[in-house]
Amino acid sequence: MNLGQQLAEDRALRDAALELLKADLRFLRGDLEERGIGQRITDRLGDSAKDLVDDAVDYVEDNKGVVVAVVAAITLWFARIPILDTLGELFGSQDDEPDQTEQEAPPPRSSRQRTKSRGDKA
Repeated sequence: MNLGQQLAEDRALRDAALELLKADLRFLRGDLEERGIGQRITDRLGDSAKDLVDDAVDYVEDNKGVVVAVVAAITLWFARIPILDTLGELFGSQDDEPDQTEQEAPPPRSSRQRTKSRGDKA
């Protein structure tokens, strides 16, 4: 093959590649004008969220028993105080006297009272 002919073919390939690159850039610029970067990010996040929900639905469909048990456990955890209060009312408390923690604490003594109680003479 002739060196001049090889050079002409290489230039033609280079020019074709350059035109392809320019066409891609025109397409990207036009697409960016149509939909901005913010819209693209929003669309990408929306698509990711949809995929996540689809995966979650598939997991729930495959593991219904586990999901029901977890939801029941969480519900019981948050409702534990009202449930225990209701059970306490139904079965009644055996002690009618309040616990020591519920009794009033004695009032704090002043430093003068502490001195007198120790037997110190002022």
